[in-house]
Amino acid sequence: MFQKVLIANRGEVAVRVIRACKEMGVKTVAVYSTADSEALHATLADEAYCIGGPRASESYLNTDAILTVALESGASAIHPGYGFLSENVEFAQECNDHGLVFVGPSPEVMRRMGDKDEARRTAKAAGVPVVPGCDLLESAEQARDEAERIGCPVLVKARAGGGRGIRKVESPEDAPAAFETASAEAQAAFGDGKCYMEKFVSPAHHVEVQIIGDKHGNVLSLGERECSVQRRNQKLLEESPSPCPALSDDVRLHMEACARDLARSVGYEGVGTIELLLDDSGSFWFMEMNTRLQVEHPVTEFVTGKDLVKWQLRVAAGVPLGSSQEDICVAGHAIECRINAETADFRPSCGGITMLHVPSGPWVRFDSSLYVGCVVPPYYDSLLGKLVVYSPTREEAIRKMRSALGELVIDGVECNADLQLDLLSNGEFLSGNYHTNLMERLYE
Repeated sequence: MFQKVLIANRGEVAVRVIRACKEMGVKTVAVYSTADSEALHATLADEAYCIGGPRASESYLNTDAILTVALESGASAIHPGYGFLSENVEFAQECNDHGLVFVGPSPEVMRRMGDKDEARRTAKAAGVPVVPGCDLLESAEQARDEAERIGCPVLVKARAGGGRGIRKVESPEDAPAAFETASAEAQAAFGDGKCYMEKFVSPAHHVEVQIIGDKHGNVLSLGERECSVQRRNQKLLEESPSPCPALSDDVRLHMEACARDLARSVGYEGVGTIELLLDDSGSFWFMEMNTRLQVEHPVTEFVTGKDLVKWQLRVAAGVPLGSSQEDICVAGHAIECRINAETADFRPSCGGITMLHVPSGPWVRFDSSLYVGCVVPPYYDSLLGKLVVYSPTREEAIRKMRSALGELVIDGVECNADLQLDLLSNGEFLSGNYHTNLMERLYE
């Protein structure tokens, strides 16, 4: 196992990785920006180093500074968390070039699966159903022609990153403008403006399968998560297992088998997620693969009893999984609510935390880096923490989450706890048969 790990991230995910390392007897190195000089992750780590100014480009995306700290501190591995550098192929390669272990798949696999256009072709070759669409678009005129060929509505989607660079097209005449807008947004967010097009499946459920592979060719699937509560392609609430009536046991087994086949076909190592679209008839299609730890990994940990971060670190160190698929048991029901710093009309909120009360009790978990006196800066993602609950049944899990949200107090910034309570009382959500357009219909 590693002796020392640098965490190239901030906030709740940095705290999450530090805690896992401490339980494994691994020393930790934190990096922080000038805006995060008093952040919890910098306090909890065994060592902490300032690597630049408040903006991400000056600090958490400053690969030279991060690699310098890793080498001078004696770290043998770098855990990227999620976001920032977690799916940056060049950074993963630089880690390897400097003799550091990047906690994630190889740069070659990241390149192949991180490019959504290439990932679609790879999935198709592995026998996984893929949403009808086209390869990379070269011009606005081609976008119009492809929209007409595929049949509207369609989505123009960036091949890099996630949640940005996506535009819905209702008619071929709208495709050129959608292509140019999505491409510009993707270029600004990811430094890559290449886009492709696929059929817009609606109504649909967003279901993802958690997988993990080791360096010895073993791949396991750890159940699925329902992620259909989204606003502008950003997830708000996740649950496991999926309550969708269309997800029968046969469809679930087929879905997991496809996810494992795809991971094996590319020699996947580490924790990853296969994201799928499911319609009400039980048909499903591959969308993309996230080659990193997911924000919503705690719900999978609750229903499987597996610590994904510890597994991730062990696999990166070369330890075999030591389990078969038959050993994986999904039991009970878990729900995660993302607590974001935002106003009731979805505007970002920042400031100092003046009061904090975190709910507790059996099977209640709040992953966060908040404490009274800390400052929520305006430079980063709005995620304050993740409230996660587990119960034997979905109905009890919903009641437990309502109770926990009602107990949660965060003063100093506004947050979306009331919105989450509202969602948990929505009849469509309670039925389990809700779709990716739920938030759009309720709140836009």
